Amino acid sequence: MAAKKKSNGGQPTAEAPAAPVARAAPATKAGAPKAAAEPAPAIASPAEEPVAAKPNGHASVAKAVPSRSKAAPKKAAAKAPAAAPAPPADLKVFQIYFEPWQRDLLDPAFVPLDNRGPATELLEFDLFERLSLSTHVENVKLWGALSWRFSEKTGLTGADVKKQIEDHPDHDIYFCNPYPIHEALYHNLWLQGETAHPRFLELVRAFFAAAGLPDDSQAILPSALYSSANFFVGSPAFWSAYLPWIRAVLSRAEANLPAEIRRILHSASADDRNIHAGQSYMPFIVERLFPLFMRTAGRELKGFKFKLTLPEEEINVHLRLLREMKDMAGQTKNVWLAACWVNYRNLYLQQYHGREWTQKYLRAVTPTEIKFA
Repeated sequence: MAAKKKSNGGQPTAEAPAAPVARAAPATKAGAPKAAAEPAPAIASPAEEPVAAKPNGHASVAKAVPSRSKAAPKKAAAKAPAAAPAPPADLKVFQIYFEPWQRDLLDPAFVPLDNRGPATELLEFDLFERLSLSTHVENVKLWGALSWRFSEKTGLTGADVKKQIEDHPDHDIYFCNPYPIHEALYHNLWLQGETAHPRFLELVRAFFAAAGLPDDSQAILPSALYSSANFFVGSPAFWSAYLPWIRAVLSRAEANLPAEIRRILHSASADDRNIHAGQSYMPFIVERLFPLFMRTAGRELKGFKFKLTLPEEEINVHLRLLREMKDMAGQTKNVWLAACWVNYRNLYLQQYHGREWTQKYLRAVTPTEIKFA
């Protein structure tokens, strides 16, 4: 049966609009120099507005005027009772927007977050770092920041997100994959990236080597770990492990990469089709590092993958069978079954994308050796 071909090929897109004003360094370990916290992002909610400060840096406080009546005996000033600490919030999910008209499209169950400002290369990751250092997530058990297009891409509303979290409590990280087609058709997201960004595998392998990471580019990854977007709602335990790990990986790679490879990775060459507003390779690498983090530094964390509605409805019977076949091969470490999946998958890709795409990409996304993550 010939598979129905889609015009966009199911490729993911990074949020291209401008990201936060400045990059904030993650919290440092004891003994390391501390970075000054950047101002928290503006959040369009009265409850989130900061207290106005006077020129001396202190908030305005009204002074009590003592009574001048001689008949009134002097008494020791009564101490005001200490304010009770605010109870921890169970869940706080921000929704990012960049233009005033986008705010009208936000889900009322989320907290609007105005993220206008000069573009930064790492997009959502920079925002996560800034939020983690701000007062907006203090004493919050779970927090995250989602795109203004979150519902469009996932089919989930804010109420759906809260319901799934309530129904699956006590997890450290809640995430999703808006592109389940990739779970069926690619060994992993690194191979899928080769079809979206020029020289992606070559550059990624150089990045792995420079960062001291295992080369994960050919391993068969289970669909349960696929995450091709930064749609995260996490606990303090997750954020305090994930953010420093990513920053350390980036720092090691930056220090050890050959100069020419480093230049290309930070260039707009990643967006040769001009569909990602000229982004560099870096945000596309960072968003694919999450599964590796969960299998290494984050292996003790408990994750839950949101059940999606709209994207799952759009995949056909072949894709469902391919995904099940690949996952079963991975679970059983059955090389024969994995080879059968590759053959079935290759036939599907030829029908789905056609001759030109097949000649350009099929060999690159088909490793000659079966390896399991």
